[in-house]
Amino acid sequence: MDYATSIHLMGAEIGLSVVALVLLLVTAWTSTKAARGITVAAVAALFGALVFSISLPNGGVPAEAFGGLLRQDGFALFAKALIYIATIACLIVAPTYFERIGGYRGEYAVLMVFNAVGMGMMVSAVDLMTLYIGLELSSLSSYVLASFVRKDQKSSEAGLKYFVLGGLASGIILYGISLVYGFSGTTTYEGVRAAFDANFSTGALFGLVFVLAGLAFKIAAVPFHMWTPDVYEGAPTPVTAFFASAPKVAAVAMLVRMVIIPFGGQVEAWQQIVIFAALASIVVGALGAIGQPNLKRLLAYSSINNVGFILIGLAAATAAGVSGVLVYLAIYVFMTIGSFVALLMLRDAEGNALSTFDDISGLSTSSPVLAWCLLALMFSLAGIPPLFGFWGKFVVFQAAVEADMIALAAIGIAASVIGAFYYIKFIKVMFFDEPKGPAPAKAPVSHWAVLGLCVLVISPLGYLLTPWLGIAADAAAQALFSAA
Repeated sequence: MDYATSIHLMGAEIGLSVVALVLLLVTAWTSTKAARGITVAAVAALFGALVFSISLPNGGVPAEAFGGLLRQDGFALFAKALIYIATIACLIVAPTYFERIGGYRGEYAVLMVFNAVGMGMMVSAVDLMTLYIGLELSSLSSYVLASFVRKDQKSSEAGLKYFVLGGLASGIILYGISLVYGFSGTTTYEGVRAAFDANFSTGALFGLVFVLAGLAFKIAAVPFHMWTPDVYEGAPTPVTAFFASAPKVAAVAMLVRMVIIPFGGQVEAWQQIVIFAALASIVVGALGAIGQPNLKRLLAYSSINNVGFILIGLAAATAAGVSGVLVYLAIYVFMTIGSFVALLMLRDAEGNALSTFDDISGLSTSSPVLAWCLLALMFSLAGIPPLFGFWGKFVVFQAAVEADMIALAAIGIAASVIGAFYYIKFIKVMFFDEPKGPAPAKAPVSHWAVLGLCVLVISPLGYLLTPWLGIAADAAAQALFSAA
């Protein structure tokens, strides 16, 4: 395949890279007053990348670029669409937040665009080296974003913790990649698959385990979840919303492609690891959230809990299971962004965050619309019908049952009841407790727009998207398995 075709296939990543470099120069030559204009340009570039990706001819047909280092197929395009949508939403709500605390600069939007480039490489990578380059590009941007508010001690602490533990995870992945290369003699996914199908030794098993352990850190799965509550609480709220959505989609997609293609012939080896991580994440996430007074830490444990449900679909190791993972991810993006935007809007007249349950006591009387939006989001995260979050859980459990993993589905369903407790606590505090703190200040229109869209998608009206979403997810899963 010639370079022209390769450049066309990866046009979204190349275009975003060029835009990010240009915006970086503009940021260096202008004052902070240009930060909003840079953000608008970044949003426009991401929207262009979204339109370009979904309009690629024969997008669902796998096509390799740059000598087999990257692959553009339906699976990658589905994941990229979610990544770009989540990044755009998080950029829209960022300027007002940072301007309120006097810390918004154009570098923020540039870092977000570079992060999107790295995530795009992650989901398209079919070579271990390309995967690692994309992973590091995304991770390095994330470390800076977590500590973006330099005057805030919690933000600096979150960035340092994320950097130290993220560096450890990257080292684990790199060591696993070296073992996989050592026992397969290649870094391409197809080459690793062929080598392991012929001879899967104990050393190769260690490589598989190390790679999965490092990827488990990136998706915040138990037992590699310890960084999540501290980083989510300390990072600026728009950054937390970003961490909980776009990078999680990219990491899960990277994990799915990894286990289906290079490790696809060794299902019994990795399936047990995924089942343990799924059940442990559901239980630990639910139990850890119960006693949390801080709302951001609670949603951090909620994200761990949701990763467990996503892994149940992956554990099925079938096309239906991967399709269920993608459907759950699509719904999860809107649920989690809506939840964090609602927290972003919980601020008093002085701009101080209302970050605990005491702060939102009686919210239904002081800000009824925001309270009802939070109610819909929490019930959807709990998987309570008729909200759209129920459908996400239904498809992954259905895939597990169809794969004769009835015990796994039953345990997952039973454990999901635990999570309903802390979601319902939101409703109890907002609607039945007396107000204890100040009423939230008026939120900007941009926040209401993003929150309204998220609530609309996860409402019962979201089921109108089910046929289209199911077809797109099934096509993406089939594209992945056709390449396996």
